[in-house]
Amino acid sequence: MPNRALRAAASGMYAQQINIEVIANNIANINTTSFKRNRAEFKDLMYQEVAANPRNSNVPGVVENGDTTIQVGSGVKTSSTQKIFQQGDMRQTDHQLDVAILGEGFFQVRKPDGTYAYTRDGSFKISADGSIVTTGGYILEPGFTITDETMKISISKDGKVSLTEVSGDKIELGNIQLAKFVNPAGLKALGDNMYAETETSGPPILGDPARDGFGELNQGFLEASNVDIVEEMISMIAAQRAYEINSKTVKTVEDMLTIANNLKRG
Repeated sequence: MPNRALRAAASGMYAQQINIEVIANNIANINTTSFKRNRAEFKDLMYQEVAANPRNSNVPGVVENGDTTIQVGSGVKTSSTQKIFQQGDMRQTDHQLDVAILGEGFFQVRKPDGTYAYTRDGSFKISADGSIVTTGGYILEPGFTITDETMKISISKDGKVSLTEVSGDKIELGNIQLAKFVNPAGLKALGDNMYAETETSGPPILGDPARDGFGELNQGFLEASNVDIVEEMISMIAAQRAYEINSKTVKTVEDMLTIANNLKRG
């Protein structure tokens, strides 16, 4: 039936539109610190059984004279978008509050409402009250206070945070712990380089950096976006071609209907 073909082609055009939007977001965030690219995933729609030889049946799907049925699909739908947590390049900044994670894990930060969020963006700042916070003002767990006498902040690969004061005294503040998840692709993206725990991701597993499969910390570095511009351009061209061929399918069905109408007039 032409209407089935029109709906299938239209669903294909809509799916590729979503695909282009995902790709556009990836490209827009090519310079976003620790950004993880998205990938659109698709599923085929339900199938309908129709008679292989419609001349032997006046009702679609009813088989007569021993004819077999065939399955005809209804099109496609976007099932989800998945975050690809591939390691980004390490970019040296030499800023003492820039910290990159090399390997698995997320920084755990506390939001103003007391809930936790997770990020790989280690471009930290010092708040007015001396706390180490993200660029959005979220406190880095387990909480560190920097005094006015601090001359240097040191963060080791295994997460130990220490201060060197103007007097030369060294003070250890504690350890940064990392969180990892059984299924990080199931995390909910909140924007501002933040993620939230979901049932799909599972609860956070806390641990010390550079141990038990957790990544190590690198002070003076930031993790770059993992978007590959060449790969995104190829994906965009493929999506554009798929959209174009689906639109041609719509035009072809329209031409077939025009021919059928002309036959009736003849």
